[in-house]
Amino acid sequence: MFCELYVLGTLGNMFVFVNYMFSWWGSPEKKPIHLILIHLAFTNIIILLTKGLQKTIAAFGLRNFLDDIGCKSIVYLERVSRGLSICTSSLLTVVQAITISPRASGWRRLRTKSAWHILPFLLFFWILNGLISMNLIHSITGTGFNISQLENRDSYCYFMLESQEIKWIVLPLMVMRDAVFQSALGGASGYMIFLLHKHHQHVLYLQNSKLLYRTPPELRAAQSVLLLMLCFAFFYWTDCAFSLILSLSSRDKTLMVNTQEFLALGYATFSPFVLIHRDGLLVDWWHAQMEKLRKCYSRLYVQ
Repeated sequence: MFCELYVLGTLGNMFVFVNYMFSWWGSPEKKPIHLILIHLAFTNIIILLTKGLQKTIAAFGLRNFLDDIGCKSIVYLERVSRGLSICTSSLLTVVQAITISPRASGWRRLRTKSAWHILPFLLFFWILNGLISMNLIHSITGTGFNISQLENRDSYCYFMLESQEIKWIVLPLMVMRDAVFQSALGGASGYMIFLLHKHHQHVLYLQNSKLLYRTPPELRAAQSVLLLMLCFAFFYWTDCAFSLILSLSSRDKTLMVNTQEFLALGYATFSPFVLIHRDGLLVDWWHAQMEKLRKCYSRLYVQ
């Protein structure tokens, strides 16, 4: 089951990544949202590849496939990318909320003039999550150590027991990071819901007045982002709930562990398909391919 999830999610994110990359380079107007979505898809690909590689190695019993440095690198990248997913999703929601805010609003002044202004935020996210996850470099090892000192022995990479001082440094930083970015995500999402509700009332008024009105692309993009954040919130908080239940439960945890792993991968796996369906990326890609084939056949026919 998990193998199919890894493949499906990786292919979906690669499709979104390539599609928005072409839109980014091919358009004279560089949209900040496209750059953020490219980074989010790239982050999801790292999550799925690192987690999938660990599971594949453990399933086939390839104990000497990676050395200690390789094991540290994989787990470290996975932890960093999970933090990046939270930060990037929050930035996506905030930027989209600013984009659709009314011109008279004070938030409109924060609207980025260029997509390149997003790059410092993405760089900051990499530095922040890289520093928060630094403890993994010391607490992760391969199989060449005394297993009496290790935890999570059912995996290819192992967690060595950490000191209480390190735990009390790292854990508050992770909680603070999640609280700050989740708060920003929740506030921006609530603001977008308010604006979309006002827009819906305006559309109803115009329909009653028998006037034609087309929804601006910014508002359609906001609806896609809200759906994406609903997907994020469901998998994030359900994963947290299952992790808490697992830590408190003393019964057989096999089914619950598998469910928790599915939830941990859920957002990275299904978020690209939310974008593909909502934004019509697959339809646009298909039309573009058909147009290229038509032009190709036209040239051949002329020759």
